[in-house]
Amino acid sequence: MKILVTGANGFIGKNLIAELNNLGFNEIFEFTRDTDPALLETYTVACDFVFHLAGVNRPKHAHEFMEGNYEFTSRLLELLKKSQKQAPIVTTSSTQAELDNPYGRSKKAMEKLLLQYQQEIGAPVYIYRLPNVFGKWSKPNYNSVVATYCHHIARNQDIQIHDPEARLTLCYIDDVLEEFFQALSGMPTAEGDFYVVPTTYTLTVSELASQIQKFKDIRANGNIENMQDPLTKKLYSTYLNFLPEDQFAYDLKMNVDSRGSFTEFIRTPDRGQVSINISKPGIEKGNHWHHTKNEKFLVVSGEALIRLRKIDASELIEYRVNGEKLQVVDIPTGYTHSLINIGNTDLVTVIWVNECFDPVKPDTYYLEV
Repeated sequence: MKILVTGANGFIGKNLIAELNNLGFNEIFEFTRDTDPALLETYTVACDFVFHLAGVNRPKHAHEFMEGNYEFTSRLLELLKKSQKQAPIVTTSSTQAELDNPYGRSKKAMEKLLLQYQQEIGAPVYIYRLPNVFGKWSKPNYNSVVATYCHHIARNQDIQIHDPEARLTLCYIDDVLEEFFQALSGMPTAEGDFYVVPTTYTLTVSELASQIQKFKDIRANGNIENMQDPLTKKLYSTYLNFLPEDQFAYDLKMNVDSRGSFTEFIRTPDRGQVSINISKPGIEKGNHWHHTKNEKFLVVSGEALIRLRKIDASELIEYRVNGEKLQVVDIPTGYTHSLINIGNTDLVTVIWVNECFDPVKPDTYYLEV
């Protein structure tokens, strides 16, 4: 199938083309502002399907709305008529098409053209009135409040909130693409004369800003948000895309002494805590037990002897583990335990605990194994 994509360099266009390539579509005609205008006729003659994503939403002058949204669409449709093909069209409009402003009026006029074309030619036209779309490769201060907040917060820059309680409807780029591919296969999600992306999210401006700030704070406190929440997961993936390229790496707070170090890696509200323990040769750590807290030890480098004893018994349990064969040792409640470096190099152990450390209730009781 030969596919024409207008607005190929835009936020949605770049994501769409990347996924088309992933799915094996290798005849894609990419039309951008820099493309030779004469090629548009060549592409309309050859294509079997059109993703019409080109448009203007933040021009320097108001008249550019009609030029970029209405007049370009008119030219595209005339060329499709001339080609005498009935290629289906997916196009992106906006929820602002119902508003009386220059942008909304240009989108409304574009929609009217497309609906007339569909009635006249009989080619399927799928008009999507998209809400605020967010995701990777979106532009700050241009087409996404999420992009703007992510970009500024990642750089310690102030953000503007005019109405904290204003409600936003958000749509993630991958959900948009999933729906677009439904349309490509002839099974779009209809809603009256228009088509919709079924998965959207609603929250206030202040809630959005607060959530993105929490993502930034992860580097300081290690608290990973609950990624089982779909919106949180999608927003975090978007936030990471806006990190400055020289700031992908960040330091952790290492608690260092003569025995080695202990460093918290991540903390979660529902899945506990992950830490990295480094022990010098001959060092023994631990000799304590817990009521409810339980752990998993994973030695990734060096050699270790893990010793355990039920607190009301005398029998010792020992496990020898090393980084050559990764093996997890569970530390049950009610067993005092210790970790001994029996090798000649630093011992590196990844430790998972089912709950984050609480200094008020440490649930840790000293008892030699």
